[in-house]
Amino acid sequence: MHAVRYRGRLAPTPTGEMHVGHARTFHAAWRRAGDAGGDLVLRIEDLDPLRCRAEYTARMIEDFQWLGITWTEGPVLQSTRGDVYRDTWRQLRDAGVIYPSHVTRKDVRDAAHAPHDEDEDAEPLFPPHLRPPLGAEREYDSPEGVAWRFRVPDGEVIRFRDARCGERTYTAGADFGDFVIWRKDGVPAYELAVVADDITMHITEVVRGEDLLKSTARQLLVYRALGATPPAWCHEPLVRDPDGRRLAKRYQSLSLRTLRERGIPPEVVVAGDPHIL
Repeated sequence: MHAVRYRGRLAPTPTGEMHVGHARTFHAAWRRAGDAGGDLVLRIEDLDPLRCRAEYTARMIEDFQWLGITWTEGPVLQSTRGDVYRDTWRQLRDAGVIYPSHVTRKDVRDAAHAPHDEDEDAEPLFPPHLRPPLGAEREYDSPEGVAWRFRVPDGEVIRFRDARCGERTYTAGADFGDFVIWRKDGVPAYELAVVADDITMHITEVVRGEDLLKSTARQLLVYRALGATPPAWCHEPLVRDPDGRRLAKRYQSLSLRTLRERGIPPEVVVAGDPHIL
């Protein structure tokens, strides 16, 4: 039996300048693919038409080149892959694991308790009593015009092993509730798009920031519903500012473009030198 060839991916979102935190995570993905003698796909996650801009894509490619990060396939634009996402939506609809939802975020906030953990990105859990009756999805031939949520199996414990963080467990309905997989404005949500892409691109390991550990639990449910084998996982530590806050694209002083203009060499950026913060 032949060993499966390693396939990783770089998946930047062109909504702003790439910063040092992105650089270290992407460098780790590139390094792991190189160590495995495998392939690396550059995928531009440009689905949000209001926030993603072509000029940021061009700048990110410049940043990758400055960092010495190369890839073997791509760039592939998510914005050109609508047929893949609609096909995935149909598979999930046919499996009966998603449903149309007219419930707004305000409705969820008003009906649900506040998040029970200290996750800075946590959202209120979707209250199960706001779910429509089973079978409501059969009335729709396309996802457009309404938001769609994945019906999580309340109480089920999702376990996975991460190459850096070790064993992780999350409980559906407690750590996260029914999550959006298709937005009302017609844009596939992150949890659907990345799973569809990673399946069709035959990705064997996902390397990304540890802020997405909980998303992994959600995505494992999507993989199972699609009858697909999930990849391995490696979640890299986040880079935080001196006040302990996670870096965001609004921190222009730590963008790679600014660091490059300051004369900071790329090896210092990816080495984690605290002095550049």
